[in-house]
Amino acid sequence: MTEKFVFHISTVINEYIESIHAVSGGDISSAHKFVTSNQSYFLKTNTAPNALHMFQTEAEALETIAKTNTIATPNVIDCSTFENTSYLLLEFIESKSPSSEDFKTLGKRLAALHQNTNSFFGLQQDNFIGSFNQSNTPTDSWNTFYVNERLFPQLQLSIKKQQLSASDCPSKEQILNNLKPLFQNITPSLLHGDLWSGNYLISENDTPFLIDPAMYFGHSEVDIAMTKLFGGFSEDFYKAYHDSIPADEFTFSRIEIYQLYYLLIHLNLFGKSYYPSVINLLKKYF
Repeated sequence: MTEKFVFHISTVINEYIESIHAVSGGDISSAHKFVTSNQSYFLKTNTAPNALHMFQTEAEALETIAKTNTIATPNVIDCSTFENTSYLLLEFIESKSPSSEDFKTLGKRLAALHQNTNSFFGLQQDNFIGSFNQSNTPTDSWNTFYVNERLFPQLQLSIKKQQLSASDCPSKEQILNNLKPLFQNITPSLLHGDLWSGNYLISENDTPFLIDPAMYFGHSEVDIAMTKLFGGFSEDFYKAYHDSIPADEFTFSRIEIYQLYYLLIHLNLFGKSYYPSVINLLKKYF
């Protein structure tokens, strides 16, 4: 990071930057904590051609979630490009390890977020899941949306990347037919879209925050599926969540089907170690 870039950020915030610290956690962008005498800021930078668009959709999602007044997100300070480097500047959230009560609050707040509904599934614009484009074409049917905009594009990409063979993959018609009985009476909910354990924070004053969203309107269980994919959150979280949005007889199956989307993304990003999990779910449901 050049001195000119640091000076540019100092002019944006109108403060002298006392120190800069690298922050771990992201595979796609570089992250730093900027400290001033008044507060701290979180800066993500990326030089990829689509980086500014990626940050713009993230900033819009953070602001949209915040406006629901259900769960907090970091304040967006600036999103722009300087010296061929795109950046997203946010307030820095000093975080702590979550307690049982913190997980209960997170579950309640996420359920409240999911109670923000819409007349269609998707979003008015596309965005990103990790570094992949995520298509959000507005659709009336959840079955049609989930197959056309989520599962099938990742299956096609996995064939192109030679992570799966064509014979491994069911046809679109087969997927639609098999999922239809499970996808009845689904209401569009505002989703975080990528809710693993690295994408929430508990602040030092016990407030839950969501970060790095891949937002769209979809089935609420999609976010729950992602929380369970790599170890799961606390049982206090799930109990508090399901007190507001109860599970039903098909929840377990749907969660596995929603996890298939995320597993395909990991297969396409990181390779064959995810192949057994993907194949098992494809064989189980299709």
